[in-house]
Amino acid sequence: MATIPSPLHLQRRGPDVPLHSSESLRAVVPVASETNAAYHTTMKSERRHAAAITLPAFLQILAALLWLPQAGLLAYAVGKIAEGAEIRDLVVISGLIFLVGLARTIIEASGHRIAFKAARTFLSRCRREATAALATSSPIDSSRATSGLVACVIGEQAEAIVPYLARYKPTRAKSAVVPLTILACILPLSWLAALILLFAGPIIPVFMALIGWRAKAASEAQLSQAGSMNGFLLDRLRGLRSIRTLGAVDLTAKRLRADADSLSARTMAVLRIAFLSSAVLELFAAIGVAMTAVYIGFHLLGALEFGAWGAKLSLSQGLFILLLAPAFFDPLRELSAVWHDKAAGDAAIEALDRLANSGVPLATQTGSVSLGSENAGPLAVHVEQLGFSHIGSSDPVFTALDLSIAPGEHVAIIGSSGSGKSTLLALLAGLCAPASGAVRIADTAGKPLCLEAVRTRTGWIGQTPHIFAGSLSANVSLKRTGVGVDEISTALNIASLSGVATAQGHRPIGDGGSGISGGEALRLAVARAAVNTQAGLILADEPTAHLDHGTAAEVTESLLALAAGKTLIIATHDPVLATRMDRIIRLDAEEQS
Repeated sequence: MATIPSPLHLQRRGPDVPLHSSESLRAVVPVASETNAAYHTTMKSERRHAAAITLPAFLQILAALLWLPQAGLLAYAVGKIAEGAEIRDLVVISGLIFLVGLARTIIEASGHRIAFKAARTFLSRCRREATAALATSSPIDSSRATSGLVACVIGEQAEAIVPYLARYKPTRAKSAVVPLTILACILPLSWLAALILLFAGPIIPVFMALIGWRAKAASEAQLSQAGSMNGFLLDRLRGLRSIRTLGAVDLTAKRLRADADSLSARTMAVLRIAFLSSAVLELFAAIGVAMTAVYIGFHLLGALEFGAWGAKLSLSQGLFILLLAPAFFDPLRELSAVWHDKAAGDAAIEALDRLANSGVPLATQTGSVSLGSENAGPLAVHVEQLGFSHIGSSDPVFTALDLSIAPGEHVAIIGSSGSGKSTLLALLAGLCAPASGAVRIADTAGKPLCLEAVRTRTGWIGQTPHIFAGSLSANVSLKRTGVGVDEISTALNIASLSGVATAQGHRPIGDGGSGISGGEALRLAVARAAVNTQAGLILADEPTAHLDHGTAAEVTESLLALAAGKTLIIATHDPVLATRMDRIIRLDAEEQS
């Protein structure tokens, strides 16, 4: 998983990160549609077919079948001892028993080790593919999974895939082969003993299947509750300052306690079902072994003459059947023990599928100008017959919007709340694909840029930039390659943060911006965009919202300094900021001025 950033990291980074960042979606997934296609063709087919772990299953089946010759040698040795043979005459048989047992132990241990290693490898691949699929979904999608849910599914719930593949898959294969093989060895000796086992054996899978349906539903409910609880806790931790201000600490604690109690109840329901499946198997296994032992004992005593094929069973034959009877139920017993692994594994796989299959994909744009273009000037924006609707909404945000912005032009997008200002900026940035129409970002020569070039040459400043725990310089550079001390210093000067940086020194900023003001956080977002010297298009979403007049003026001046020689598009309610632009576009009135 080291090669692909976490979806939590992508989500928490906030919309203020310039899209050219080496940690941006461009670095994760070049083309969204290709990654989604690769995910859907591999995750479902590989998980259920190619990931069956056939080699470990074969080794575990072989180890279980080696009990047949070992039991035969033991029964033969006991029969010889009963006939009066000397112990020294059984040295060869004892050596063979030891060697078969040693081989059985080595093969079984190897099977378990290979199965675990293969399961871990497969889990890592599933996580990488699920993370890549999440990275291709739009961050403005309202149905996008929360950070807490994503962390719970990928980090915690996905671990259930390991026991599902490493234990359940090989055990299921073993339970399908070993009992039938043992039955085939017993049948030539005693048809009655085989009939007893044949009657007791199939009842176990039937009851396990009935219990398993309920177990899967209980596991899904438990995993869903865990994800919801994690999401709620993470959301409240982020808003802890607001919770304290509003005096809602006790209310939040009560809600968290209720969620914890609900999770505990669902977990106990899963455990009860697991214990019930084990109890059912042990009951029928004990009945089957006991009935076989009673028959063999009375048959050897002469009380039951029938059940064998003509002749009476010898001591060695009867002991051989008795040794095989428990082994007949062992694979089924193991299957019962890992049956809840199947339910948890299936629930984890379906949770990963839901994360990967939901959401609005990122936009794709084809163009003739690639990343290697030397032109680093302002970019032109052309919108033709744009149509877009949010998922689950019957009212379209746009139906047939046309818009043209010249290179280097500064434009303010204004309108009432819900008119689509932020959505338009997201569509221009390629954060989601339009339902109809086209968005073209072109260079000064009018040639449309390819998707990678668009993201590299676009800077984004969001309403609520996320500030990471660390130094001011680290929050500006964001570990991007080619960003040194000089570049950071220039960006801080553009954002009017040099004085703040001097006062801050090496003192770290707290997570979420603790230690700096809201206006300084927004100017920090401007500095992040200023680091990108290739940016020819700056998109700013409500950069002065919720700021006092003095702070808003400082942010405005920083923004204008950043946008010098670049195309600037701002979505705002601030009339003062709007009048500083070259042109104002009203979305709600569909007028331009």
